[in-house]
Amino acid sequence: MGWKRELMRLHDRIAGLFARSEARERSLAHLQGLLSHCERKNGWQWAEWMGEVAPYRLQHLLDRTRWDADAARDRLCKYVLEELSSPDAVLIADETGFLKKGEHSVGVKRQYTGTPGRIENSQVGLFLRYASDKGAALLDRELYLPEEWAADCEGRHAAAVPEAIQFATKPELARRMIERALQAGAPCNWVTADEVYGNNSKLRQWLEERQLGYVLAIACDQRMGWPDRERRRVDAIAQILPNLAWKRVSAGAGRKVSCCMTGR
Repeated sequence: MGWKRELMRLHDRIAGLFARSEARERSLAHLQGLLSHCERKNGWQWAEWMGEVAPYRLQHLLDRTRWDADAARDRLCKYVLEELSSPDAVLIADETGFLKKGEHSVGVKRQYTGTPGRIENSQVGLFLRYASDKGAALLDRELYLPEEWAADCEGRHAAAVPEAIQFATKPELARRMIERALQAGAPCNWVTADEVYGNNSKLRQWLEERQLGYVLAIACDQRMGWPDRERRRVDAIAQILPNLAWKRVSAGAGRKVSCCMTGR
């Protein structure tokens, strides 16, 4: 089948990141499992699907096998750009939550996550997606480390968080991912994200400096303006400039406004 051949071609790019043949074989089985019809992809059912009596080998791959995740990300990025590259592509920054019961997973705390749509005990991961007329795929990821976690030396040590990793806001993490994509040569015409990122003026300014167009959601009570004019709420600007760069969108009784700027 075509998808199996393509999976093997992709796996060949990352196989060299694993020093032992067992880990290379298991990493391929892991990818095949992700694409399988296995109903519940937990350790035990996944192990059964792989023909193993227990999930310990798979857990060893994910937890203790030494391999460079950032190098895998870079090779994935190169592969995606070879297949989907387009000058009119869009970079999409977004996040998702991973619900957790305990307190020891890196970055876990009670925080808002869109997965259940409320505050829950969870980790939050940020992702960058590349979308063109040829298709779409994830390019990058960052785990959000809340300030409490960044300052907790004991917890960081127990979870093996590298010292180089410090607290960064979600817009800062999004900027890092966008910057890595651009450095990798990802052609794109626009960047889009939701209110979490659109409300950050530093991110908007950085995109304008890079001459990247963007469509970002912003809160209706955000104030904007021009240097020689009074700053106004964006919902008021949207009403007086209906035919220019601003457009009102209905979202929860007008709580959000989309900010569309070319930066050119």
